[in-house]
Amino acid sequence: MTDHKHLKRRVRERMAKTGESYTTAHRHVTARAERHHHESALLWRVLGGGYSEAMLLGLGGGIGFMYFVFEYAGYAPMLTIVAQAHPEPMISRALDRAGIPYESRQTGSPKVAERHLRAALDAGRQPICQVGRFQLPWRPDLPFPDPVDVAVTGIIGDTVHVHDDEPGELPLADFMAAWSEIKKSKHQLIEITGQASGEPDVAGAIRDTAAKLTGPVLGNNFDVNFGLSGMRKLAAQLADTTGKQGWTRRFGDNPGPALDRLRDCLEVEYTTPGATRPLYADFLAETGHAEAAAVYREAGEQWSRVASAAADGQPFTELAEVVTEAVRLEESGVEALRQV
Repeated sequence: MTDHKHLKRRVRERMAKTGESYTTAHRHVTARAERHHHESALLWRVLGGGYSEAMLLGLGGGIGFMYFVFEYAGYAPMLTIVAQAHPEPMISRALDRAGIPYESRQTGSPKVAERHLRAALDAGRQPICQVGRFQLPWRPDLPFPDPVDVAVTGIIGDTVHVHDDEPGELPLADFMAAWSEIKKSKHQLIEITGQASGEPDVAGAIRDTAAKLTGPVLGNNFDVNFGLSGMRKLAAQLADTTGKQGWTRRFGDNPGPALDRLRDCLEVEYTTPGATRPLYADFLAETGHAEAAAVYREAGEQWSRVASAAADGQPFTELAEVVTEAVRLEESGVEALRQV
């Protein structure tokens, strides 16, 4: 079991030895946990089994694609790709489609939130709380708010025990600060209250995944960054050697961090290896859709080729060609989903 109290120190020790970025060193130190999809594995654990991790992923929305380059004062441009369903919350969506009863609470009061948390624990449950990812001491220290779900397994004295990718603990005051970090989901708590009834809504989940890959996600101008449109934008900006938004002008002077980040976003961060496609293929196969599963296995292999090319430091224009082939497979995948 990883001792999260010392994880950050171990990551920095690896950085000093290898010269890797924090994210890359963190990936190697915690490689065992990263083989799992975070939300699906967390929910599987809280439920005590029953549904597979792949099934919970598919019911929670499955795959997606969001591509942005964020810019913050004093920091280099930050590439972010989210290859899973996004931005709708996966855990509540999976519970809804599985027919599993739960209560969701949210409050602006830390005292009320702590009372809800302790009541759920006293009832013998493991409540799932959404906290600030970068306020957890074992995760990277980055300058922007970003939510992550954790299961709270107990409070002993002034120490909160949680399950993130692995078990960890932190002082109650620090947990409450992390739980208060994300304003839209401040003190959000999900408490599972019963067992599944009926069959899961697999067909509805697949239809929704296909719709999010092809149509509006947010209903505003940012939709160009989502789904197939976001993939095409990534390919175009990789190939662009002159425009301000092209990778050559944006990252050309120091391509290493952008290439590391591209690799991590397709294999580790907000995903599982192969941009979550192989695990989604497992969901499709488990629910009797072998043809669509085969397409997404191939797409996952292609996204892993993109990640490998990035790790090898291939030029942006060559990466654009590898991404373009991934987009072609994704287009075939959407057509396969529509036939389900």
